[in-house]
Amino acid sequence: MTPRTASPVPPPETGETPETGGPAATGVPAAAPAGPGRPPLRPWDEVVALASDLIRIDTSNTADAGGAGPERPAAEYVAAKLAEVGYEFTYVEAGAPGRGNVVARLPGADPARGALLIHGHLDVVPADPAEWSVHPFSGEVADGYLWGRGAVDMKGMVAMMLAVARGYRRDGVLPPRDLVFAFVSDEEAGGFHGARWLVDNRPELFEGVTEAVGEVGGFSVTFADATRAYLIGTAEKGAVWLRLRARGTAGHASLPHDDNPVAKLAAAVTRLETHRFPLVLTPAVRELLEGVADITGVPFDEADPEAALARFGHASRLIGASLRDTANTTRFDAGYKANVVPGTAHAEVDGRVLPGREEAFRAEVAALLGPGIEQEWNSLPAVETAFEGRLVDAMTLSLAAEDPGARVLPYMLSAATDAKSFQRLGIRTFGFAPLRLPPGLDFAALFHGVDERVPVEALEFGARVLDRFLRHC
Repeated sequence: MTPRTASPVPPPETGETPETGGPAATGVPAAAPAGPGRPPLRPWDEVVALASDLIRIDTSNTADAGGAGPERPAAEYVAAKLAEVGYEFTYVEAGAPGRGNVVARLPGADPARGALLIHGHLDVVPADPAEWSVHPFSGEVADGYLWGRGAVDMKGMVAMMLAVARGYRRDGVLPPRDLVFAFVSDEEAGGFHGARWLVDNRPELFEGVTEAVGEVGGFSVTFADATRAYLIGTAEKGAVWLRLRARGTAGHASLPHDDNPVAKLAAAVTRLETHRFPLVLTPAVRELLEGVADITGVPFDEADPEAALARFGHASRLIGASLRDTANTTRFDAGYKANVVPGTAHAEVDGRVLPGREEAFRAEVAALLGPGIEQEWNSLPAVETAFEGRLVDAMTLSLAAEDPGARVLPYMLSAATDAKSFQRLGIRTFGFAPLRLPPGLDFAALFHGVDERVPVEALEFGARVLDRFLRHC
C-alpha cells in the first residue's frame, strides 16, 4: 500500500497559524480572551490551559462497583466552558451518582449529511504521587511538556475538543455537517457507566451520527530517514476479561497436599502466559506494514512480519501487539494464612483479541487452562473499518496542511476505547487525536505510566489539525 499524502487544505478562518513553542516556566497562564486591541482567541491559544485545568481535577476511576463516580467536577467544568460561549448541552449521569457526561451539538451546513461524533473521556486511571517526578494532578508545564495523569489519556484530546468547540461558537463557524461533542465517563473501566450506558439509555443524543473520531490515533512515528507517518486508528482488538477459580482441599500446610488449588491455578496461568497465539495479518496491519515498506524502501516480508517492527522504534511494542492475540495474568489471590492450604484460588486475566478471532481465542484459552479451572468471561467486541472515504481524506488533508510531506497510514490499537460502545449504534469509528511527537518519545509507555506528559507543541499542533479537520469533515 502507498501511504497517503495530500496538498494542504485552506488555513483556518481564525487566522494564520502561529509558531509554536513550550513555555519555559512552570505553570499555565490563562489564555487572554479576545477584546479591543487583542487578536481573536484561537483554539491553540487556550488548549494547554484547558488541559492543565482538567488534569488538576482528579477523576481517578477506581472501578468500585456501585460506588460514586469521579467525573462530575470535570463534566461541570466542561459544561461551564461550553455555556460561556453560548452552547446548549445535555448533562447526564450515566447510571450512578457522579458519572457526569456532557453532550453538545453544533448544527452544520448540511443537515441531510450524517453527523460526526467527536468523543473523549473524562476519567483517568489512578496515580501514586510518590512515584512521580511532579504531582500527577498538578497540570504542571515544565521543559516544554504538560505533565500529569491524563495528559495523553486523554485530557489532552478533551482539551482540543473543548478548545475547538469554543472557537467555533465564538467565531460563528458553520461546519459542513452537524458536530456532536461528547465528554463521557468511565472509559477506563469499560464505559459501562459512560458511553455504553448512554448508547443503551440515551441514544437520542447521537441521533443522525454516522461517523466518529476519538482516541487513539493521529499521532506521529518518525522513521530512520526522518520521515514522519501519522497512524490513524481504523481497528481495535477485542477485550476479554477472564476470572478464573480453582478449587481444592483445604488443610494444614504441614501435611502433603495433592489437591492444592494454588498450585493448580498457578500451573494453568503459567501455561497461558508462555503460550504464543498464532500470527494473523488483519487488513489494517497489512496496510500499515506495506506502507512502512514504501516509506523505508525495505520490502515487507509477509512470511516474517515481526521483522518490520524494529522500524517503528519506540512504537514497536504498540504495533507488535496487533499481530496476534495476547493474554496476561493481572491478579492472583489465594489463602489467608501462611500455614493453611486454602480451598480456592482466584486469578484475573486480561485478553486482547484480533477481529474474527473470538471463538478461536476462547477455545485455545480453555484448552491451555485445562480441566478443573472455572472460567467467567466478560468481553467487548473488536472494532474494524476500512481506511478510505471522505473522512479519511479530511484527516489526511488536515495533517498535511500542518506537516507537509508527512505520510498517513492505518493501524490497529491493541487497547479498548469507547469506540466499542458507539459502534453499537452503527457508527463508523476512527482513532484520531492528532499529535506531532518528538522522535525519541516513547509515546505508548506514557499511557497509564508514571510521569505521563505531552509536549506543549504537540497539543497546539493537535488543536490546529482538529480545527482544520472539523471545518472540512
